[in-house]
Amino acid sequence: MKRYLHLLWLALRTSLLVSLQYRWDFVLQGLMQVVWMGLSTIPLLVAYQARAGATATAMSAADIGGWGFYPAMMVFSFFLLLKAILEGAINPSLSAVVEHIRKGTLDFMLLKPADAQFLVSTARFEPWHLVDALASLALLGYGVVKNSQAVGGALPGPGAVGAAAVLFGCAVVILYSIWILVVCAAFYVVKVDNLSFLFTSVFDFARWPRSVFRGGLLVLFTYVIPLVMMTSLPADALLGQLSLLPALAAVAVTGVMAVGSRRVWRGAIASYTSASS
Repeated sequence: MKRYLHLLWLALRTSLLVSLQYRWDFVLQGLMQVVWMGLSTIPLLVAYQARAGATATAMSAADIGGWGFYPAMMVFSFFLLLKAILEGAINPSLSAVVEHIRKGTLDFMLLKPADAQFLVSTARFEPWHLVDALASLALLGYGVVKNSQAVGGALPGPGAVGAAAVLFGCAVVILYSIWILVVCAAFYVVKVDNLSFLFTSVFDFARWPRSVFRGGLLVLFTYVIPLVMMTSLPADALLGQLSLLPALAAVAVTGVMAVGSRRVWRGAIASYTSASS
């Protein structure tokens, strides 16, 4: 474990040094992430403003499918935080695997005396996404405080915060596992760019609370692509509305996804025809 933590630190340090070679670019990238975050809040604001106008209430009192504005803001904050992790830590490294497979340079990863999945998953980071991650946490804190004031309740206790943290950790593992499965497709097909773009587009639905989805979409985003588990369940924990069964189901799905993606990765590596063979 100590050895892999050291390797992770080296990868983080290298990515930071590379990013800081062009410092103004680093600053501008961080500012662009903040601008993107501000623009991405527009659909949520428009939806609740329209609802408030239809019901002649304040936006903070508007309700869509049982979710008020501030609880929906908490769900949206978890989505932004997941997206920052995806674009800053998961996608940069794993997307490079596709090019390694095409060029045959994945051989160099496989020859190193460390787990290949760990090496390809930590090969590259984009540190400026730390800016939108911190902004997402600030937005989450704001939503929690304002919701507590709106309902006249206390702030979430340590147990609720701990449960939300565990469920969010499960969401990160699920997201990583899905991305591993997408990358493994590159071992069998020529291009997976369209598949990755499709997943990124579908992932945007995670910004909405689960009550927005009905029928087939609810089944799809709960049992096939568990977007509901990724963002709504951590918010449920902070709101004090989390039930034991969904929490246990989220942990179970996380375990299945982690083990399944690991098996698929090992199978893909076993079938890989290297540049030297």
